[in-house]
Amino acid sequence: MTLSFFDQFMSPTYLGIPLIALALSLPWILYPKPTPRWLNNRLITLQGWFIGRFTQQIFQPLSLGGHKWATLLASLMLFLITLNMLGLLPYTFTPTTQLSLNMAFAVPLWLATVIIGMRNQPTHALGHLLPEGTPSLLIPVLIIIETISLFIRPLALGVRLTANLTAGHLLIQLIATAAFVLLPLMPTVAILTAVLLFLLTLLEVAVAMIQAY
Repeated sequence: MTLSFFDQFMSPTYLGIPLIALALSLPWILYPKPTPRWLNNRLITLQGWFIGRFTQQIFQPLSLGGHKWATLLASLMLFLITLNMLGLLPYTFTPTTQLSLNMAFAVPLWLATVIIGMRNQPTHALGHLLPEGTPSLLIPVLIIIETISLFIRPLALGVRLTANLTAGHLLIQLIATAAFVLLPLMPTVAILTAVLLFLLTLLEVAVAMIQAY
């Protein structure tokens, strides 16, 4: 049976059970849990420092009222980074290439921000629908456009994450196949292609982190 390049994005199953659940639970198993001791080992200390640093980077531009979301958003970012990085390993499945999973993350968080914004600061939240100084004739049109852009935001975020990771995986597979085919025919070109593959892999590592952020 001839395999397609897109077969790597199909959710694997074993005995009729989708293994995406195992892939989603894997990040929580990999990270060591803190111990009740006063002094932790080096791995847990490094992990705590890393989590603290990128949490600080996320919430640095926000006010103190937004820091209550630190646990949720830092956990989500760490979860997405781990899934994206594990997907770069050979013979693995990347759950974040599935649009359904990304939309399941994006829609509830987007809806929560909209509802909380409407409840706590309704004037400020509704003010985003109409920029200051808008001519009277453009007010209805701008309100419709801003409302559509507000509702399409979770779809844009989910599609962007899916498209970037899918395109990167396809490029890696295409260049790896080209290097493998060219090796017996043109070794020099195959070596240059392998160097390009290595550089593309480094770029995909950066993309995996940036998309999670």
